[in-house]
Amino acid sequence: MTMSVSNLEELKTKVGESLGTSDYLAITQDRVNQFADATGDHQWIHVDVERAKAGPFGGPIAHGFLTLSLAPALVGQLLQVGGISMGVNYGLNKVRFPSPVPVGSRLRASGILKEVTDIAGGVQVILEVTFEVEGASKPSCVAELVFRYYA
Repeated sequence: MTMSVSNLEELKTKVGESLGTSDYLAITQDRVNQFADATGDHQWIHVDVERAKAGPFGGPIAHGFLTLSLAPALVGQLLQVGGISMGVNYGLNKVRFPSPVPVGSRLRASGILKEVTDIAGGVQVILEVTFEVEGASKPSCVAELVFRYYA
């Protein structure tokens, strides 16, 4: 975790600041297969290792939505907000998947606290989060995540 604030008022003072970078998380074939089972997305580029070796990426890749679904684990290392009764995922504003996440790679996230807006009982927060594969030249996912924190 790289940004920790004690309350919502302190969070408001941090707009524009970097949240730092999470630890790396290994992307295994088992994780990809479990995601395929959970979502029903068994496209060969994700789950058929032998066929994927001859495919456009030279091996199986993680689902884009698997990458995005790792936001709670990775972003949870970047931001901790104290003095709240509840935090909820409110949605996404923008999501792009510029490059693949190969099975066997390691993924991490970095972020910027883009916006904090007052709402009834709390604040709405927009984080600009970039997911990157270790050693890759382009990010794997860039997303604006929206959270709501209630006092």
